[in-house]
Amino acid sequence: MTIPTLELNDGNSIPQLGFGVFLVPADEAERAVSEALEAGYRHIDTAAIYGNEEGVGAAIAKSGIARDELYITTKLWNDRHDADEPDKAIEESLSKLGLDAVDLYLVHWPTPAKDNYAHAWEKMIGIRERGLSRSIGVSNHLVPHLERIVAETGVTPAVNQIELHPAYQQRDITAWGAEHGVLIESWGPLGQGKYDLFGTEAVASAASETGKTPAQVVLRWHLQKGFIVFPKSVRPERMRENIDVFGFELSDAQMAAIDALDPLDGSGRVGTHPNDMN
Repeated sequence: MTIPTLELNDGNSIPQLGFGVFLVPADEAERAVSEALEAGYRHIDTAAIYGNEEGVGAAIAKSGIARDELYITTKLWNDRHDADEPDKAIEESLSKLGLDAVDLYLVHWPTPAKDNYAHAWEKMIGIRERGLSRSIGVSNHLVPHLERIVAETGVTPAVNQIELHPAYQQRDITAWGAEHGVLIESWGPLGQGKYDLFGTEAVASAASETGKTPAQVVLRWHLQKGFIVFPKSVRPERMRENIDVFGFELSDAQMAAIDALDPLDGSGRVGTHPNDMN
């Protein structure tokens, strides 16, 4: 199976579908990632705060897969933005992962109340320049945060990983990204099971018409929107289902019907608002 890649604004490329390990317990991470790699995933998305970088690293080491065939992302946590903490944090993550460098390093949240995300971004630039991460980006950054870090450093993130699913599409951020060459990564792409996404007429009808599962339909919607997506499951059969989304396409009408699921009033958010995570 060939997973499509997208080109980042720094010239590197990124697989459009990956395996996320948010909330995967540390003692299950090695098994889950190993099974994901066996299923065909080559893009793994973790973070320091997940507490499972060691398990991810162990699975990578045991896989026998060449390093240049893998794409590994981790993230800088909120209490590591000041002074030289980002430099220490990336070294710790690399040690746990057993890697010389990651492919993508993200500022996990802007923590606006602390007003140190611009400094964190400056440190990220240095981390990339030292070759510890091939690309750098952000996560959960709103448009004002993005505008500030670019204005202060002249460096635009390669990606912005945000909560994004049919009921919460964050069109202002995706439009800003499109204008500035920032690719969007969707976390919680299926709404984290916090609303009946699969029971909506738009998704259920598309599933019936394509002969695919509702989850496959929603993941296909993300892909056709140009987003990078990370379905999460610790069940091998679900891992295989989630990666089997490249042999069909949704029609314009099906895409439009799913687009229309966003109430546009912000009520579709199921995670924490970036201004409240500090």
